[in-house]
Amino acid sequence: MFENLSERLERSFKLLKGEGKITEINVAETLKDVRKALLDADVNYKVAKGFTDTVKAKALGQNVLTSVKPSQLMVKIVHDELASLMGGTATELDVKGAPAVILMSGLQGSGKTTFSGKLANLLKTKKNKKPLLAACDVYRPAAIEQLRVVGEQVGVPVYMELDNKNPVEIAMNAIREAHAKGNDVVIVDTAGRLAIDEQMMKEIAAIKEAIQPNETLFVVDAMTGQDAVNTAKEFNERLDFDGVVLTKLDGDTRGGAALSIRTVVDKPIKFVGTGEKMDALDVFHPERMADRILGMGDIVSLVERAQEQYDEEEAKRLQKKIAKNQFDFNDFITQIQQIKKMGNLKELASMIPGVGKALKNVDIDDDAFKSIEAIIYSMTPAERSNPAILNGSRRQRIAKGSGTSIQEVNKLIKQFDETRKMMRMLTAAKSGKFKMPAMPKMPGMRR
Repeated sequence: MFENLSERLERSFKLLKGEGKITEINVAETLKDVRKALLDADVNYKVAKGFTDTVKAKALGQNVLTSVKPSQLMVKIVHDELASLMGGTATELDVKGAPAVILMSGLQGSGKTTFSGKLANLLKTKKNKKPLLAACDVYRPAAIEQLRVVGEQVGVPVYMELDNKNPVEIAMNAIREAHAKGNDVVIVDTAGRLAIDEQMMKEIAAIKEAIQPNETLFVVDAMTGQDAVNTAKEFNERLDFDGVVLTKLDGDTRGGAALSIRTVVDKPIKFVGTGEKMDALDVFHPERMADRILGMGDIVSLVERAQEQYDEEEAKRLQKKIAKNQFDFNDFITQIQQIKKMGNLKELASMIPGVGKALKNVDIDDDAFKSIEAIIYSMTPAERSNPAILNGSRRQRIAKGSGTSIQEVNKLIKQFDETRKMMRMLTAAKSGKFKMPAMPKMPGMRR
């Protein structure tokens, strides 16, 4: 997402490169290009015009320091305004109460049921909550079954009434169930509906009136662009929801919905779906998204994801093994598993400043570790624990067992050895015991 917009904005800022100062003429030329880039990204026209007018006013009012180039100043102003456009700061989900109630709304196919499961998983694993999912979509075939499967995936109970066709009653009964069973959050999954369907809109309004939710969230598919913004506006006028959830942000979307929706409906984006897995859900941080749009990466989010998988005791154990040169393939495979849990590899790489652009046309398969895992799992426990015994015949057997070539096995073992040496050097440097090795004598060189 945002790749095309990022490129267009970068080209726009190049118009100011080489300029000695900011003038009305060069700013107007740059912002004309910025506005085109926003419109191409499917940003609402009024939002794009208001954005560039604000940036122009701020840019012309700035005194450029001699140490700051005009293009750098413009990037800073655009960054700050992009963050402001998307809400400025992240907005917390209100889960106070016993139980807190969260109501889902949106069009059919927007991803409400999947998001309900993802949210339940996030509240359970990161907020230590005991959520209950309530199946209140009584119209779509297999909707209740889908929620049951999703609940099973994330280990969260699902309240359902197969013979009851009244979603208001089901939602009320689910809250009673939560009280009785000690669940502190109830997530109410409702049927998809069109804003022009009067009967269905009255129904969700009746559900909201009956259960008095802490939060009413509008779930929308980010790939629908400006249609998402228009639908959000219509729903908000009827339902007055509390926040927006953008799903499928990992898809081939131009980003217009994320940039427009806050201004049009004056409601914050609270979450973004970034993949199909149940843990592919992020709290929406406007400043971090502005960083990514401008190609600055998102190191904070990357570090947070790493910390979620970080086990302090395991890290201490690993450090001791590295110091003693005992790091083996069992440890190596554990590190791979932790990286995989952090999410999509290309998305993770794009969070590193400058890497996202470099990887634009590079296809990073999420199964990139498959052959490595196959090779390691084809080793015996003794071989994984003691890589030094991996002679030629053993390597041949491992290649056959993993469905790879002897060259691939040799390459992995070589990379492993190099990784182990580097990790040991870094550990020694940290402890102050590392000494630079003496430089080898080169031909014709005197000591």
